[in-house]
Amino acid sequence: MGSDSAHVTDLINKLALEFKVCDMGVPSFFLGIEIILLSGGMLLSQQWYMKDILKRAGMVDCKPVATPVSTAKAETGVVVPYADPTHQSFVSAHAFSSTADWAALKRVLRYINGTLHLGLKITSSPSLDIHAYSDSDWAGNPDDRKSTSGFANTKDSLMFLQRLLGSYL
Repeated sequence: MGSDSAHVTDLINKLALEFKVCDMGVPSFFLGIEIILLSGGMLLSQQWYMKDILKRAGMVDCKPVATPVSTAKAETGVVVPYADPTHQSFVSAHAFSSTADWAALKRVLRYINGTLHLGLKITSSPSLDIHAYSDSDWAGNPDDRKSTSGFANTKDSLMFLQRLLGSYL
C-alpha cells in the first residue's frame, strides 16, 4: 500500500512486536468499507452498505434529496403511532415508532440514495502537512437556530499526532 516497501515492512515489524499481525494482501473490503485502489491512492466507499440499507427499507428507487433533514421547521403535534406493515420490521428494528419518525427516517434514506456515489479519496503526497476540513451545521437546531456541531483543529492535537506517528514517518 505504501510507496516505500522498506518503510511499510519496518512499520509492520514494529506493529508485530505489540500486536498479532497477519498480512491479508491488498484490502478490498474492511469493516463495511469498500477500498477501491486508484492510481496514486484509494477511494473508501460505503456504497454496498448503503444500497443494502435502502433494499431492506424498500426504498432502492426512492427520489434522492440534497439534505438529510428538511430545512423547514418541524411542526409539533399529536404523535401518531406508525402502523404500516410494509416497513414495520425495518422501522421497529431502528426504534422508530411514530409517523413523524418514519418521515424523518425516509428523508435520511432519500439522502443516502442521493449520496451513493460519494466516498473518501485518499492520495499520496510528498508533504507531511496535516489539513483538516469541517462541514458545520450553522443554525442546526430547528427550535432556536443555534449551531449544534463544530470542529477544533488545535496545534496541541497536531503535535500529539506528530509524536504518536513520528517514529513511523
